[in-house]
Amino acid sequence: MDIEAKMALVRKKPICEIITERELRELFETASRPKHYIGFEISGRVHLGSGLLTALMLKDFLKAGIRPAIFLADYHAWINGKLGGDLERIQKVAREYFKPAFVSLGLEEGKVEYILASEFYRKVGQDYWKEVLRISKETTIARMLRCTTIMGRTQKEALDCASILYPAMQCADIFALEVDIAHAGMDQRKVHMLCREVAERQKKKKPVAAHHRLLMGLQGPQKMGFEENEKEDVEVSSKMSKSKPDSCIFIDDSEEEIMAKVRKAYCPEKEAANNPVLEMCEMFLLREEGSSLKIERPSKFGGDVEFFSYSELERAYSSGKLHPSDLKAAVAKGIAAMLEPARKFFKGRAKIEI
Repeated sequence: MDIEAKMALVRKKPICEIITERELRELFETASRPKHYIGFEISGRVHLGSGLLTALMLKDFLKAGIRPAIFLADYHAWINGKLGGDLERIQKVAREYFKPAFVSLGLEEGKVEYILASEFYRKVGQDYWKEVLRISKETTIARMLRCTTIMGRTQKEALDCASILYPAMQCADIFALEVDIAHAGMDQRKVHMLCREVAERQKKKKPVAAHHRLLMGLQGPQKMGFEENEKEDVEVSSKMSKSKPDSCIFIDDSEEEIMAKVRKAYCPEKEAANNPVLEMCEMFLLREEGSSLKIERPSKFGGDVEFFSYSELERAYSSGKLHPSDLKAAVAKGIAAMLEPARKFFKGRAKIEI
């Protein structure tokens, strides 16, 4: 596969920013199998945005010859108070639920490397914590506080002292893993920029940063009114979040649950912007070349119609030729079909308390 084809695979939606494309091209020219990393706090059930979307992107990265790694960030989840701040519980969920969840979506071990943060830290030893301190010494408290928004918190929310180490740990993770491509949602951009700046100062390998768009929650756009970057805050507050179950489709939801959730989703007639139901078409059902979405409806409402591209679907919806209820029925059916392997995988398995 030539370099341009590899670049095209990495650029595919929902990737919306690569810092920088020149560096990525140079990486493909010099490394046969660049090393990638994406990290996840262990915090609740895996949903479309954290699970299926990640699986689709990593399958494209695999095709491009990239070696993906999923970093199961148990210490980070502990610092952030996830799962009641119970480290043993967090680690159990990481091993027995999070990793199997990604495997159920086609990211088998061997194709993708799975790394539990605490085990990795024991392996690399004191050098890791020395790097955390070095990064902390080179970063102002104000800059570190700005970066704590990657934890899903505002600067004004109560933070314990450990939280200030969180961004430095993320940078140290990237250096210790010897990552070529650091990958995350746009909500993690600040820490990647810090990492690149530290790498330049310390003459370390500077990772390419790949950022993907966050999947919108089913409730649609929600503005929280933070004082910082308004555009960023709207995006983050509107994302699909496991802490808001009604905003999520979980990867092991039943077909009936998916249908009920999509039926209630925000989907204003003729409005394509900030429409989570249309976004699912763009990100999942019509993402691949050659895919299609069939809308089944009675002849009195126009009969069945099939769309072969997202742009074609968006035009039909915006013009009023396609009603929200017909779109929702097709999307629920399509998403349920995509998640069938995960449902089968988890059926009959012992439930893990999350």
